[in-house]
Amino acid sequence: MQNFAPTRTVPGVRDDRETADTAPRSPVQSREPVVSGCRAAEPTPRGAGHWRQALHSTLGVVDVAVPDGRDVEAVRAFRLGHLKLATAEGGGMRLARVRQPIEEDGGLLVVILVDRGAAVVEQDDRQVFLKPGEMVFYDLARPMSLEFPDPFRVKLLVLPRQLIGLREDQLHRITATSIRPDATMSSLVAAFLTHLVDTAADLPAATGVPLASSAIDLLTLLAEEHLSLSSQASAGLDRLLEIKRFIEQNIKDPDLTPQAVAHANSISVRYLHKLFRADGGTVGQWIQRCRLQKCRSELAGLDATRRSISAVAHQWGFTSAPHFSRAFRSLYGISPAEWRDPGAKLFEGSVAASGTAAA
Repeated sequence: MQNFAPTRTVPGVRDDRETADTAPRSPVQSREPVVSGCRAAEPTPRGAGHWRQALHSTLGVVDVAVPDGRDVEAVRAFRLGHLKLATAEGGGMRLARVRQPIEEDGGLLVVILVDRGAAVVEQDDRQVFLKPGEMVFYDLARPMSLEFPDPFRVKLLVLPRQLIGLREDQLHRITATSIRPDATMSSLVAAFLTHLVDTAADLPAATGVPLASSAIDLLTLLAEEHLSLSSQASAGLDRLLEIKRFIEQNIKDPDLTPQAVAHANSISVRYLHKLFRADGGTVGQWIQRCRLQKCRSELAGLDATRRSISAVAHQWGFTSAPHFSRAFRSLYGISPAEWRDPGAKLFEGSVAASGTAAA
């Protein structure tokens, strides 16, 4: 349980048109209760708990403060594959976490896309002001604050942080930094995520689950691009990017080793290792990461169940199925089978913990 000290904690809310789906849904696609018509000025105990529960199950265990006279309008949340997607809107509020979270809640990463109004996000000693069209990552494993000073509407995506496949130091570098829609990748991802959130309620699982997996792949690419753009320019950066492209183009080759990469690019193995050390990793880690990303995309496809997991691993250069399974779990936090079956319990457990801990 967290202790917080916001400007004014909401004492209660009134829920004028409280609704919740009661029909059973597939474990891979579910709709959370819709909270609407809430007003902080007229407390009703059940309405307060309902509103707080909706925020906690979407954004993690946070304390909520709403200025007097501001409307808290709606949170519409959906589960789709390994993602939780939501639209939240209201008349202004502040959310904060000032202490370390419980273990389960700390396993989640949140992506916010501002649709209307503005947002101020603070984490890791950085503060960023977001305008419509801009995105930001924040990590529920560490203290943070999120403020909407004016009426707002945002799109939210919540996923297990390990599925993004970044090292801890890389996660620290991308949180609370604005991702603007002025580049091809960021504008493409923003449009895709917006449409996915807006249509999640109507997507059949057979279509929605692969789209959710594609969203995770796009967020991974976006995070990697953001890290590259924020890195200091160096003499070897262009060369490193060229070598990474070579690796990606030849990733199916099981004999793709550091020696083979160095020979094909006319450099020494020692210089190759030096380039990757400057990037914070190793050649072998990059080769394995590329293979795992290809396998992850393949296992999320519509026809993934028609092929064995070991066949997919072999296609992308893995020669040992047990080694592939261990590497996949080490990077993404779940097994290949759990990734292919979005009914996996990792995400559900994390979200359930974030809601019940604050009840």
